[in-house]
Amino acid sequence: MIGAILCGGFGKRLKPLTDNLPKPLLEIKKDYTILDKQILQFKYAGINQVVLLCGHLHEKIQEKFGDSWNGVKINYLIEDEPRGTLFAINNLLENFEVDNYIIRNGDVVCDANIKEMIAEHKNQMIMYITPLISPYGIAELSEKKIIGFKEKPKLNHYLNAGIYIISKNLKPLILKYKEGSIEDLIFPEIARTGLMDYYKEDVFWQSVDSIKDLQRVNEEYSNKEDKPWGYEKVIVLTDKYLTKELYLMKNEGTSHHKHAQKDETMHVVSGEVIIKFDDKEVVIKKNKTIRIEPCTPHTIWAVQNTILQEYSTPHPDDTIRIKDKYKR
Repeated sequence: MIGAILCGGFGKRLKPLTDNLPKPLLEIKKDYTILDKQILQFKYAGINQVVLLCGHLHEKIQEKFGDSWNGVKINYLIEDEPRGTLFAINNLLENFEVDNYIIRNGDVVCDANIKEMIAEHKNQMIMYITPLISPYGIAELSEKKIIGFKEKPKLNHYLNAGIYIISKNLKPLILKYKEGSIEDLIFPEIARTGLMDYYKEDVFWQSVDSIKDLQRVNEEYSNKEDKPWGYEKVIVLTDKYLTKELYLMKNEGTSHHKHAQKDETMHVVSGEVIIKFDDKEVVIKKNKTIRIEPCTPHTIWAVQNTILQEYSTPHPDDTIRIKDKYKR
């Protein structure tokens, strides 16, 4: 399997930021771009070759990533003019022969568990979907009265979240169209044949189509740091205590590590984890807590997608990795 990222758009609604910078190189936070995050997500899912389907200001992308970046081999397919997602994907299918292709839009920032999505790929195609959030507040009705409001609720509908895996068996269907939108011309036809599955996760997701979208992403990352296993957010840091939110993806875990000074208590908000010590393993389920004293080697392993609250003494950088499968 290889990964591919659609990087060719002009980003017109993001001007003037995209006058001299392609949209995938916009920064999520300082020195960390949309494309950085996407390539690293592929890497930690076990994908070591990525094809960047470029167009507008492609030389900026090539200058940054070269032929290899963070242990991932980088290839480029460059359009001389915009011809739609279908042309770019045809170019990919014609130039790279593999059993499966995982393709994503180069303007989406999300916390999807790519490795789990790959594991669930059994049919000819699987698409990541995410809940549709209303851009407006919704009135709650009873008979002829308004009884309340919900501010921008999640609706009972799902969006194409811009990540999908397609099998090489679909190449004849896709290649019969030369240009245009794969979303309009191909996806409905695959869906009608019953060959398209879905992968659903309710995690942070944002397509960066406007300045407002980018501001939302920047706000999300104002206190957030991505990890190979998920992310962590610093909620409160004072001279007396530290509070963090940790998100661990299903079947992922931290390094085996210890803290020289930090005394921490973990509270499982949702999901379930196994804390692996040198001499035992402890299962911690929703609404349960565990204290981990300083200098105690441990790994936190997620049985399900899990959110933890960590309460500790104020030592944010006090982590000593003993063994790390991610080779950071």
